[in-house]
Amino acid sequence: MTSTTTSTASDPRGIPRGTADPTGPIPVPAAGAPRLDVDAVAEALLGDWAELRRAARERARSSALHRPLDATVAEHRARVFEQLQTLADARVSLPMLPESLGGPNDNGGNVASFEELVLADPSLQIKAGVQWGLFTSAILQLGTEEHHRAWIPDAMSLALPGAFAMTEIGHGSDVQSLATTATFDEATEEWVIHTPFRAAWKDYLGNAAIHARAATVFARLITRGVDHGVHCFFVPVRDADGELLPGVRSEDDGPKGGLNGIDNGRLAFDRVRVPRTNLLNRYGDVAPDGTYSSPIDSPGRRFFTMIGTLVQGRVSLDGSAIRASQLALHIAITYASQRRQFTAASPTEETVLLDYQSHLARLLPKLAATYAGAFAHEELLHAFDDVFSGRGDTPEAREDLETLAAALKPTSTRLALDTIQECREACGGAGFMAENRLVGLHQDLDVYATFEGDNTILLQLVAKRLLTDYRQELRSIDRAGIGRFIAQRADTLARRHTPWHRLVQTATDAGRAERSSQSLRDAEFQEALLADRARVKVEEVALALRPAGRQSPADAAALVNKHQIEMLDAARAHADLLRWRAFTAAIERFEDEGTRAVLTDLRDLFGLSLVQADLAWFLLDGMLSAQRGRQVAAEVRRLLWRLRPHALDLVAAFDLAPEHVRAPIALGGEARRQEEAAAYFRAQRASTDSPLSEKVLRDAAKEAAREEARRAAKR
Repeated sequence: MTSTTTSTASDPRGIPRGTADPTGPIPVPAAGAPRLDVDAVAEALLGDWAELRRAARERARSSALHRPLDATVAEHRARVFEQLQTLADARVSLPMLPESLGGPNDNGGNVASFEELVLADPSLQIKAGVQWGLFTSAILQLGTEEHHRAWIPDAMSLALPGAFAMTEIGHGSDVQSLATTATFDEATEEWVIHTPFRAAWKDYLGNAAIHARAATVFARLITRGVDHGVHCFFVPVRDADGELLPGVRSEDDGPKGGLNGIDNGRLAFDRVRVPRTNLLNRYGDVAPDGTYSSPIDSPGRRFFTMIGTLVQGRVSLDGSAIRASQLALHIAITYASQRRQFTAASPTEETVLLDYQSHLARLLPKLAATYAGAFAHEELLHAFDDVFSGRGDTPEAREDLETLAAALKPTSTRLALDTIQECREACGGAGFMAENRLVGLHQDLDVYATFEGDNTILLQLVAKRLLTDYRQELRSIDRAGIGRFIAQRADTLARRHTPWHRLVQTATDAGRAERSSQSLRDAEFQEALLADRARVKVEEVALALRPAGRQSPADAAALVNKHQIEMLDAARAHADLLRWRAFTAAIERFEDEGTRAVLTDLRDLFGLSLVQADLAWFLLDGMLSAQRGRQVAAEVRRLLWRLRPHALDLVAAFDLAPEHVRAPIALGGEARRQEEAAAYFRAQRASTDSPLSEKVLRDAAKEAAREEARRAAKR
């Protein structure tokens, strides 16, 4: 891999390359030790859409797109709308369009570019996501050529700002149960869009409070007295002057915990009429006489196919959350490499924070997980691009994409919130200052855990897919396969109920910690641990739910409810395995041995941190011997010290320019304070008239008394 990173990026301390160095030398690995090729890693993290990412990063450096710290909600909203127009004028979302609409059909590149906006202002990113990733994408993915010609050009140029009206306050993630209706009137060939009660109001909709002129409204399609389930309709909501159209009601959600540059609001419809052709009819249509038709016979499969076309939001949130984690870690680790506290190691110089084991333990595992998430996201982005470009668009590929997105989005958004909070605390009071961005970043990303699919609901979807695959696998195997399954089950039970498996590990290690350490660092052993955990957890839930097939719907639902926690646990284990494998595959693509060595240590820290977090399960299920179990924590601590010299290089590979960082504590401010303080104390020590420390005087007096006592004893 070769480097083409821009010369405007920061070095590991956040200082622009080529400027004066106020901090002194950077701690580096010892002579002969492995060294990370920062540019090669930065290039790898850019992925296959590197040029579009670079262009987006350059755009995100502009102060015109940055989040204001002191703006009111109204000012922030107005600014973000102006910024959105700037993006529209630059045609930043053109890659999402197919060739028939003048675009390159580069869906992966479009999302990769979009993710970088989180560095400028998360409000701008989500506002753009609402306009083009949801509203426009719904027309593109659910509509047909007539709809594309009618509305997409204006949606792309922002002449037609839109809202994505799916969520109802009374149904949340349960989209199949939406209550808004769209009833076909054969006499006028119109749809009558209606909100039947308060809980059916569309809520939390970006653009709904002020800016939207139209909305893609999800409602129950009713024709000839038959409810055909949820479909999507194009519904104008405001006129050219911004006034609500007849029958449309709107309310402002008001200030939120974050993302206040977006005018979230509510919409309701009182028998609003739109033409028959406003049904986005790719997957379901109604003739002038009210006859319904669809290329997909099954109502359930039809619904999930329509919803699956909107997976782009989850894909982009996964990447955006990883990028936010990178930013937080850049700030916190840079600060920790400069900030000094306490003088235990030296009488004249305080210890840098990053040299404390506890500080390494709070930041480096998050750094390892962020790297794992970045490499896993690149695989998700490829799966998304393959499906949405049409090159690999099959029902199986769409299902795989939805499952992968549902596994990674909850994992990365939870990681981002945990990482940002840990970084905030690791920076002490400085981390709580708005100018250093961590508090605002946490506020803005908080909602990532619940929109575009609540994280818990998404993990349940993953678990259901894993259980379905497990049952299908059992149904498809022959007698020999049944024999292997029984043997596998016997092996699992043997590990859990007999000491044999643990005895083998103990005998192999021969009571020596270094052998346990070598075993834990072995990639095949780590993969086996994580893969067995993922498989066994699915298997145990599947066996527990086996009676549901013979029960009434109520009893079956109750049985599933009893095992929801285990289902979520199985889904998380699956996501962990995906990330570990993506990290491992990425390491193999590097040619430089030093880089491979450093990244392998980082991968091992990620893998063993996962094992450590679930150590009780590994021990109780016989996956680990007690000796190896005890060694896990020791090995994690050893990896922290091994990675300490590479911490700044690892965050430098995130390729963040000072204009991206915008946190004074990570841009040399802390280093200059420390240098000023060090110069002051050096001058004091060299001075003949500086105040003397009482403690030093007392220690000197005690030493003099001891010396006098020694002399007296000799006399």
